Amino acid sequence: MLIMKRFFTLITAMLTAIMSGHLYAEPQTTMTTTDHPASAATPDGALVEMKTTLGDITLLLYNDTPAHRANFLKLVKEGYYDGVLFHRVIREFMIQTGDPDSKTARPGQQLGTGDPGYTIEAEIRCPQFFHKRGALAAARTADQVNPERRSSGSQFYIVTGRKFNPAHLDQMEKQMDNERKREVFNRLQMENRDSIMALRKARDNEGLEALRIKLIEQTEKETAGTAAGFTPQQREAYSTVGGAPHLDGTYTVFGEVVKGMDVVDKIEQAATDSGDRPVEDVKVISMKVLKE
Repeated sequence: MLIMKRFFTLITAMLTAIMSGHLYAEPQTTMTTTDHPASAATPDGALVEMKTTLGDITLLLYNDTPAHRANFLKLVKEGYYDGVLFHRVIREFMIQTGDPDSKTARPGQQLGTGDPGYTIEAEIRCPQFFHKRGALAAARTADQVNPERRSSGSQFYIVTGRKFNPAHLDQMEKQMDNERKREVFNRLQMENRDSIMALRKARDNEGLEALRIKLIEQTEKETAGTAAGFTPQQREAYSTVGGAPHLDGTYTVFGEVVKGMDVVDKIEQAATDSGDRPVEDVKVISMKVLKE
């Protein structure tokens, strides 16, 4: 009953927001040295060596995310990444690079919006691929402006993350379930936006209440029997090597680090400014394809 009351409160806040014309803000949560941070079986794929000013990192690109794999190999062969900075570094979370504007960036300049002029269709294969320590994933813009969750054409991040105990993972599963309901309700309210605005304009509070109850019932119906949760493999990874489970199912994971996590850890420890950019530049010197 308490859970339903909390969800009822959340839904009420959502309806108020949409009637006020406000958009939902995407959560900005932020969540350690061995190679092959994942478990036993490593998927097939291409191999890329990334040389940085702090050492070398070898990346595996999954065959099961073919669009991201092909695009990454294309950019590597073109030398697109040569000279880019790691422009966003957050401890116990991830390191991010791939912004072409960073090649000529001034000290302290804000970065993170550069790209090759295109995006890539999402290839979210969760729980097959998830945000364990060492995962390679595509950055993207927020859901509000990118509901299809298309990936940046060039920016990517490597997960460092942290470890989670079983109780914390249980709590996160409940949050994931509420988030899934929020997404369904968000879609339903957008589909009924005209009706909501008309009822609000007419000051028809009874009509708004009836619609609110209807949308809650539709949300419960659509999400019934499909509770979100972690697989045993995810739970093992997040409790032993760590990661960033709050990102699962929302960003495309298309590879992983197979060598050089010690270098990733060095980059993660860099001192950063208020915008999470390293105070002293950490650069990708070059990349090369080791195996296609």
